[in-house]
Amino acid sequence: MKKKENNTCSGLKIIPLGGLEQIGMNITAFEYEDSIIVVDCGLSFPADDMLGIDLVIPDVTYLKDNIDKVKGFVITHGHEDHIGALPYVLREVNVPIYGTRLTMGIIENKLKEHNLLKTTKRKVVKFGQSINLGQFRVEFIKTNHSIVDAAALAIYSPAGCVVHTGDFKVDYTPVYGDAIDLQRFAEIGKKGVLALMCDSTNAERPGFTPSEKTVGRTFDTLFEEHKNTRIIVATFASNVDRVQQIINTAYKFGRKVCVEGRSMVNIIETARNLNCISIPENTLVDIDQLKNYPDEKQVIITTGSQGESMAALSRMANNMHRKITISAGDTVIFSSNPIPGNEKSVTKIINELLRKGADVIFQDAHVSGHACQEEIKLIYTLLHPKYAVPVHGEYKHLTAQAKIAESLGIHKENIFILSSGDVLEVNEEEAKVAGKIPVGAILVDGLGVGDVGNVVLRDRQHLAEDGIMIVVMSLDKESGLLVAGPDIVSRGFVYVRESDELIEEAREIVDEAIQSCLDRGITDWGKLKSTTKDVLSDYVWKKTKRRPMILPIIMEV
Repeated sequence: MKKKENNTCSGLKIIPLGGLEQIGMNITAFEYEDSIIVVDCGLSFPADDMLGIDLVIPDVTYLKDNIDKVKGFVITHGHEDHIGALPYVLREVNVPIYGTRLTMGIIENKLKEHNLLKTTKRKVVKFGQSINLGQFRVEFIKTNHSIVDAAALAIYSPAGCVVHTGDFKVDYTPVYGDAIDLQRFAEIGKKGVLALMCDSTNAERPGFTPSEKTVGRTFDTLFEEHKNTRIIVATFASNVDRVQQIINTAYKFGRKVCVEGRSMVNIIETARNLNCISIPENTLVDIDQLKNYPDEKQVIITTGSQGESMAALSRMANNMHRKITISAGDTVIFSSNPIPGNEKSVTKIINELLRKGADVIFQDAHVSGHACQEEIKLIYTLLHPKYAVPVHGEYKHLTAQAKIAESLGIHKENIFILSSGDVLEVNEEEAKVAGKIPVGAILVDGLGVGDVGNVVLRDRQHLAEDGIMIVVMSLDKESGLLVAGPDIVSRGFVYVRESDELIEEAREIVDEAIQSCLDRGITDWGKLKSTTKDVLSDYVWKKTKRRPMILPIIMEV
């Protein structure tokens, strides 16, 4: 947990460009001499105070400045917090992408939407296969997660081998494909591992994460208990295994399945084309065909399990969905846990559904896709890393993993809790944090990438909290006299019809101040505007204890 400082170490540089101190926006650069590879390129979703912002992506200035060294993006799995920023970053750092089958399928969907498919080189990598990128060789190792085809990476460089687990859990009975390749982890461990970068999301939770298969048994029970109602299941679009199990149970109970929500439809289609999901014939129906079946023969799998306002479930709950209305007697199953920060919006949706008379189930229909403490210990024990670099999580998750590493005999000074932007130099002799590079968050608002910064956000917050007052006046070009105004228009400050007196008094005060300036021969627009702001701000504060944004507009006639 210490950050050693001295200047003799050189070798492999590990540079997290995002993803530490938060869940999301995962991106890490590995640099050795003339080669850089980048693991993952994710986005994060805006915090509550980022008004109007759609997405947050990492600042990749360091990669742009060293573009000649960058050999490619190596992607662990297809979740938004690991691939979501690619369409934005590729415009400035256009290098090849390497990933497993479903991961690449989902990335290609994104690139298609952004018209980047033709200009981006892509290579699908199989488990056990290695790719050579400059000074690096990267091997993809099979792991389990809440999306099919998740990989851990063994990154070999002249300085030694670093293992990056990606997001993972140990699932001995996965729904699709093989269990995590623990044998390969053990073989790599025998050869010697310089550093382990391990998923910390569940590092605070003792024990093991249950197998995804346990959710299938839960669904069987829930479907048995709710035989006579329509069943709506909300889950993550990317959790293909969960969708597979819902379809399996629906088929057992003779129900038809409709998939609703654009991201869900896209991912299921991609998974189907790649044979990552098997859907029995005549089970899947289009939303328009649902009316041909009674309620007790329907299952709707939908997005919106995190309370997202525009997702399908939210629109159903708020009567905004064009084709599905929630009614009394429906059973709604939340097959996910709220991501930290989303609890309020999830509760809001649950309340709406309950008001409509639906039966809402939000317990026991979900298991995590991340490793708990015992699985983390297992990976450490198999790999025997010299250095531990916890990744993927907020500071509390990283420190929880640091404690696990320490309990397994890794020296405190060999455990590094990094911040985004830290440059960790590591070789067989030693490891140290050797400086910092500029990193940050770029805000995406509509089509604008990076054109909204802190100043604009501060203005939006100001407007949201106290509103705006616009003061309009006209000056005569020749004489400099006030010929019209000042008129005051306000939005989000007070309800004007009930505050005529306040607005009129404010107008008179501004009028007096402006006349006084003009009488003294002050015609400089900057001075007139600042006087307007000062007197109006003082008056409004005294009367209302509010500080609206004040925007003077002067016109010349």
